This record gives sequence, C-alpha cells and structure tokens, in this order.
Amino acid sequence: MSETPQSRRTLASNRRALHDYHVLERFEAGLVLTGTEVKSCRTGKIQLQEGYVEIRGGEAWLLGIHIAQYSHGGRENHLPDRERKLLLGRREIDRLAGRVQARGFTIVPLSVYLKGSRIKVEIALVQGKKLHDKRETERRRELDREARAAMRGEEV
Repeated sequence: MSETPQSRRTLASNRRALHDYHVLERFEAGLVLTGTEVKSCRTGKIQLQEGYVEIRGGEAWLLGIHIAQYSHGGRENHLPDRERKLLLGRREIDRLAGRVQARGFTIVPLSVYLKGSRIKVEIALVQGKKLHDKRETERRRELDREARAAMRGEEV
C-alpha cells in the first residue's frame, strides 16, 4: 500500500533562528498540549523566537515559547509560558543529549505546523553564528536576489 502524503500547514516559524544559527540537523517532534493550547495554536497564536529545547531526565522539554491563551477558554485556559514536553524517540533524545553536552550545540524550534490533524514541531541542532557569518549570509542572499532580478530582466 502506498502512503498518502499528509498536508503540512505551517502555524508559526522561527525565522530569527535561521539568521542566528547554523542548522546542523533537523528533527520532527510531537508536542504534548492541552485542549485550549491546541485551539490557540490552530489560530496561529504562537511565538517561537525565545524558544529552546532542554533535555532533563531522559525527556525533551520545549521552553521559552509563548502560546497565547485561547479567547474562549474561560477558567480552563492554560498558562501561556509553561514548559511543554516533546515526543521524540529514545535514540533521538540520547543522540541530541550527547551532542549538546559534548560539543556545546543547542536545540531550537524552527517551526510549528499541522501534519494531518497533529501539531508537530520542527526542532534543529544548531551552532551559533559569528557576526561575520551573519554578514556573509546576508551578502549571499542579496547577490541571489540581484541575480534572479537580472534573469527576469528587471531593475533591482
């Protein structure tokens, strides 16, 4: 039987992480959420900029992200800045923990998206960029933009 491709709708992305870090590896993780958090995520009320992943007691935790309270949540609403557990395989957690501890890398969320009816997080093992690396990335992006415009025959 062939697998049907599941739709992927991005709910939030962390573009700042791509500017500040070299992405070494990407992983997909499930996210443990409450009911009002799911409803708030589906409306796109998530901020990932300050988010990072910490590994404690053999479990991965997503910290520093903000999911706004659901407007119709009432007294059952969630805490916006609470820690959220990530669902990863044992081998993935052990591998990430070893790389973070040994080499000083960090793990940050890149995006939150819907895959089918499930909310997933794309996390990445990253290394911080130096200032000259950020300038080089910006310069390369500008040159690519100019080259595309020149191929189309437009003025920049």
